[in-house]
Amino acid sequence: MQQNQTPRSSGGATALHIVDPAASPALRRGGRNARPLIADILVRHGLLTQDDLLTALALQRHQNLPIGEIMVARGMLREADLLAALSLQHGTGRADLGVEPPDPTLARMLPARQSIALNAVIWRQMGAALIVATNRPDRAADIRAEFAPTGLHVVIALASRDDIQTAQTTLYGTDLARLAEGHAPQDNSCRSIRPVHLARIVALIGILVLTGLLLVPMAMTVLAFGLALLVFAANVTLKCAAAAATLRAERTERTQRAAAVQAAPPPLLRMPVVSILVPLFREREITGSLIANLSRLDYPPELLDVMLVVEEHDTLTRDAIAACALPDWMRAITVPPGHPQTKPRALNYALNFARGTIIGIYDAEDRPEPDQIRRVARRFATLPPDVACLQGRLDYYNATHNWLSRCFTVEYATWFRLLLPGVQRLGLFVPLGGTTVFLRRTVLEEVGGWDAHNVTEDAELGLRLTRHGYATQIIDTTTFEEANAAVWPWIRQRSRWLKGYLMTWLIAMRRPGALWRDLGPRRFIGLQVQLLGAVLGFLLAPLLWSFALKPFGYPHPMDAVLSPIHYGILGTGFVTVLVVGIAISVLALRADHLRGLRGWVALVELYYPLATLASWLALLDVMRHPFHWAKTAHGHFSGDQSLGTVTPPPRAALPDAASSFNRTTNAIDR
Repeated sequence: MQQNQTPRSSGGATALHIVDPAASPALRRGGRNARPLIADILVRHGLLTQDDLLTALALQRHQNLPIGEIMVARGMLREADLLAALSLQHGTGRADLGVEPPDPTLARMLPARQSIALNAVIWRQMGAALIVATNRPDRAADIRAEFAPTGLHVVIALASRDDIQTAQTTLYGTDLARLAEGHAPQDNSCRSIRPVHLARIVALIGILVLTGLLLVPMAMTVLAFGLALLVFAANVTLKCAAAAATLRAERTERTQRAAAVQAAPPPLLRMPVVSILVPLFREREITGSLIANLSRLDYPPELLDVMLVVEEHDTLTRDAIAACALPDWMRAITVPPGHPQTKPRALNYALNFARGTIIGIYDAEDRPEPDQIRRVARRFATLPPDVACLQGRLDYYNATHNWLSRCFTVEYATWFRLLLPGVQRLGLFVPLGGTTVFLRRTVLEEVGGWDAHNVTEDAELGLRLTRHGYATQIIDTTTFEEANAAVWPWIRQRSRWLKGYLMTWLIAMRRPGALWRDLGPRRFIGLQVQLLGAVLGFLLAPLLWSFALKPFGYPHPMDAVLSPIHYGILGTGFVTVLVVGIAISVLALRADHLRGLRGWVALVELYYPLATLASWLALLDVMRHPFHWAKTAHGHFSGDQSLGTVTPPPRAALPDAASSFNRTTNAIDR
C-alpha cells in the first residue's frame, strides 16, 4: 500500500520517495512478486555490457553474493548506479543519510548486531511506519521480520554502503567501542592487572633479595647464577628441539614428494569471504603504499573485505586515506575514542563490521605475497575445524638498510622459518605474530576476540586458542615488513613485546591448576619457557656475560664454588651453544633473498644486549604503565613512500533512474 506521508527533518530537503513496492506499475505488470532483473535494467540503460553480464553471472554461480555487489567490486559498475537501478527494480526510494542523518532516538529499536548484519539503519518514523535505509533491498524480508513484533509497517529506502556504515558508527559506535574494551573473558584478560600491586610484589622481592645478600651472600649469589644458567639451558633446549623438529619434518616432506607424484589440489567450488583488518595509527607516510600493496592481492575482489581501522582523533591517517581512491572492496572503519587505545581494542571494534568467515590481520607496512589469501582459503578448506588459525611467515624488505635491520632480519628468519614451525610440530602453544594471522571467525568470537589491555595481544590469543582446544598451523607464505632500523625505536618495540609476554604469563599463572588442566604437562612446561623464559633470559643475561671476564684473569663471584674445571665446562658449553645458534641461523637463511645475510649471523650476538635493556624497561613499564602501547613508527626506513592509489575504471552514469522511477509511481516528493 502506498505511503502518502512525508518525513519531517530539522532542515533541508529530503530526496526520499516513499513507495510501497506493490504500487509500482513495473512490478504489477509481471504480477505482485515479479521484478525486472537488475541485469536487464543495467543493460537497458547501457551501463553493463553483455560480456560483463556473462562474467558476473558466471561468478555468481560460485558465490553467495548479489550480482550487483560482484559488479561493483569488479569495477564494472559504480555503487551510485547500482542503487539507482535497485530503486527501479524494487520500487524503492532513496535516503541521503549524509544530508539527513538517522533519528538517533530510534536506534534502540534495532540493536547494533542486527543493524550490521542486515546492512540497515532506521532512518525515520512516520506514524505507524518505519523508514529503514539499506543498501541490500534483497534483505527486505529479513528487515521486516526484525520489526514484526512491533506491529509497525516497514518502508525500505536505499542508501550507500558508506552512508550506512557512517550512520552505524554514529548510532552504535560508542557502545561497540566500550564492548571492545572488555571483549576477552575476565579470567584471561590483563585488565585486572593493578600496577600498584605489581610494584609491591616486585618491591617485596627486591627486599628479600637484598636481605639475602646481607645475611647469606654466597647462597644468594649461587641462587642467582644458578637461575640464570637454568633459564639459559631451558631456552637453548627449546630452540634446538624446535629447529630439529622442523628439519626432520622438512626431510620427511622431501621424501614423500620424491616417492609420489602429487596431483594438483581440486579448485574450491565456493571460496569464502575474507575480511582483512589493518589497524592504523599515525600512518600518514605509508597509507598510500599500503593501499597499493593490498591491491596486488590475487583474490576475487567481491570476496575480499579490507578494513583500514583508524582512530577517530587520528586526523593525519584519516586525511591520508581520504586522499586515496579506495577500491570498492576496501573501506575505512573509524574507532570511537576509548581506553585503552590499543591495537586489540581497535580489532575488536572492527570485527563487528567484518563480512568474512575468515579474519586476517595485516600491519600498516605489510607487503603480502599476492597469492597469500588464496593459499589461506585453500588451506582452511582442507583442515579439520579444530585448526582455527593459520600463521604466515614474516620477513623484511629493508634487510640491508643497516646493521640493525640485518640482525633483525636474521632473527626473524630464524624464528619464522625454523623455530616457530618446530614449536607447532612439538605440540606446544604457538604464540602468534601481530600480522599475517588468519582465523576462523566463529572460533575467534567463541574465545572472546582480543584482549584490549594486552600489548602483545597476538601471543595471548594464541594461548587462549590452545586452552580452548584449538590448533594453529604455520602456512607457507610470506609477508614482507619494514624492519625497525634505529636503536631506540627497536628497544621500545621489543620492550612492548616482552611486557606483553610477562603480562600474559602473569594472567595465565593466576590459576596454575586450571592452566595445567587446559594445556597438559608438556604444554604447561613449554609455556614457562616460551613466555617466562623469554623474559628472564634477557633479564638475567648480564650474569652470564660476566663469565666472559674469567679467561682474562678477572675474579668472579662464583670463584668460591667453581673450580677451573667447572669454568672450563661452562666455557665449552657456551661456545658450543654459540656455534649451534649460528648454525641454526645459517640454516634459516636458505632462501635465495636471505643468503647474503649469512655473513652477519655472528654479529647477532652483539645485537641481543639491546633486548636485555628492553627487558628491564618492560619490567618497569609493567609496574608503571601496563596498558600503554609503545607505537612503532613506520615508513622511515623502507625507501619507498610513493603514494599508491587505485581508481576503478570510469563508467557511464545511469540516466536519472530516480526521475524515471518517479514517473512510474505515485510517490510523494517533498
